[in-house]
Amino acid sequence: MARVSCVLVLLGTAPLGLSAQQVIDAGYRPRIAEPTYPAGAGPVVLVDAGHNAFHAREEHFAQLADVLLQDGYRVAALRDAYSARALAGADVLIVVNALADRDVDHWVLPTSPAFTPEEVAAVRAWVTDGGSLLLIADHMPFPGAAADLGRAFGVEFMNGFAIIEAEWDPLVFRRSRATLRAHPITNGRRSGERVDSAVTFVAGQAFRATDELVCPLLVFGAGVVSINMERAWQFDDATPRVLVEGWLQGAAVEVGGGRVAIFGEAAMFAAQRVGPRQQPVGMNGPAANQNLQLLLNTLRWLARAPGLEATASAERPPRCPGNEVP
Repeated sequence: MARVSCVLVLLGTAPLGLSAQQVIDAGYRPRIAEPTYPAGAGPVVLVDAGHNAFHAREEHFAQLADVLLQDGYRVAALRDAYSARALAGADVLIVVNALADRDVDHWVLPTSPAFTPEEVAAVRAWVTDGGSLLLIADHMPFPGAAADLGRAFGVEFMNGFAIIEAEWDPLVFRRSRATLRAHPITNGRRSGERVDSAVTFVAGQAFRATDELVCPLLVFGAGVVSINMERAWQFDDATPRVLVEGWLQGAAVEVGGGRVAIFGEAAMFAAQRVGPRQQPVGMNGPAANQNLQLLLNTLRWLARAPGLEATASAERPPRCPGNEVP
């Protein structure tokens, strides 16, 4: 049986000015009752530590790493550029908050690409050959930094802040409202793994599919706009806004022999406490009780875990042209 490879790319979550008040929620310690793989026997997960990744910092990565370890994945760090050689031994690559060097402390347009053209080409070739990619690009400047990698897999990122402006509350995607769509990732392997709602947090980005093979997972409902500011977190009434109802904040696509999952918000897969009141943000949020399952399902789909392969083969349409309501 051929080796299955995956890339997990996490980009984003921390707004400028809040990072000092943004801390890991040490009290959030989920337990996976039935791990996918025996301890230390699952796919190899490499954490990208070579592209100025915010979540590569140990204090912000610890809980995601804990979830991966509990599910049997093996976790290590990658400090090299993407290349066929660097990716050859990986089963999963995690890149967290990637930015170009010039943009680390300078969240102002124009945003520079985080990856060279050679790196994008290497990832595309690797996925086409059977690898799998999970790409998460949060609010500006992260979509701009990852735009070239997104385009390589049929999506166009909007380098802004996607919110319901009158509320600035977390966004809830529900299967019952067709904002969360049916897919092996949301259906899971059995009824206990089915995801009927998911929560994303202020603020992520909006993106749209440019390839009919891209299948929606999370679809914006009415009232969501993208505020396209020149400097992160600085805007006024004159700042350009785009209505993004029907745009995506989660999608999946199969490319050649590989698989790609894309999300436009990253706090949903973290567990933090933010602000003076230390409010829970992420998988620890009171309404986000299915986000952990969504993360596990995503990783298992990418890794072709036992039980999800048959689900994907039975339910995956040859195309997703109309982004059908489940």
